[in-house]
Amino acid sequence: MRRADRLFRLVQILRRRKLCRARDLAEELEVSERTIYRDIRDLAASGVPVEGEAGVGYILRDGYDLPPLMFDADEIEALVVAARMVQSWTDPQMARAAGDALTKIEAVLPEKLRGLIGGVPIAVAEIAQEPIAISMPNLRRAIRDRSFIEIDYTDAKGDETKRRVRPLGMLFFGSTWLLACWCELRVAFRVFRADRIRNMDISTERFRPVAGQTLRDYLISEGIEGEILNGIGR
Repeated sequence: MRRADRLFRLVQILRRRKLCRARDLAEELEVSERTIYRDIRDLAASGVPVEGEAGVGYILRDGYDLPPLMFDADEIEALVVAARMVQSWTDPQMARAAGDALTKIEAVLPEKLRGLIGGVPIAVAEIAQEPIAISMPNLRRAIRDRSFIEIDYTDAKGDETKRRVRPLGMLFFGSTWLLACWCELRVAFRVFRADRIRNMDISTERFRPVAGQTLRDYLISEGIEGEILNGIGR
C-alpha cells in the first residue's frame, strides 16, 4: 500500500472510532506499531488534529475532514452491493435514492473504473416482507427530525395498543424492519415491528437527545458492538 493511501485510511479509521490504540491500527493496516507512531506524528505535523499518546490511544477531534479521494475497486464493489441491498430490501423512495447515488458516483469516476459499477458479479435477491401500512419515508423523516410520533400497534398476540414514542432508529433483521424507540408510556426502550404498526401520527413537537435514551444507548444495552456501534452518533 502506498504511504499516501495508508495515511488516508488511517484518518478514516480515526474518524469512525472514538479511541484507537496503535496496536489495533497497526493490525488493521498491516504495518508495525512503529510505523503507526511515525504516521501519527507526521499527520499531526501537517495539521491533522490527532490527539493522544503511545500506550493510551489516539482520537481525531470532531469537525475534521479530508477532501474526497478516488474510490478503489474494493470500495466500488462494496458501494454497489450495498446499493443493491437497499434496492431489494427497502421502500421505493430509498431504492431510487440508492440508484441515484450510484449514478453520481459513476459520473466522477475515471473512465477505467466506470465499468466496475455495472460489472460487480454479486446479485442480491429480494426478500419477501410483510406489507407495511405506514409510510417508511415519513418514518425516516420523523427519526431525522426527532419528532414525537403516536402509533397504533398490534402485537404478536393480537392485542392493540397506542403509544407515544421517541423514534430513535430503524433495525433490519432478515425480512423484518423494526423501529427502536424510547416509549413515553413504559419509560423504557421498546422495539416495534414496522409491519404491525397500523397507523402513525407525526407530532410537530420535537425531542432532544437524552443521555441514556439514545439509539446508541439502546444498542449498547443489547450488547451490540463493533462497526455498527461505531457508525452511530454519540
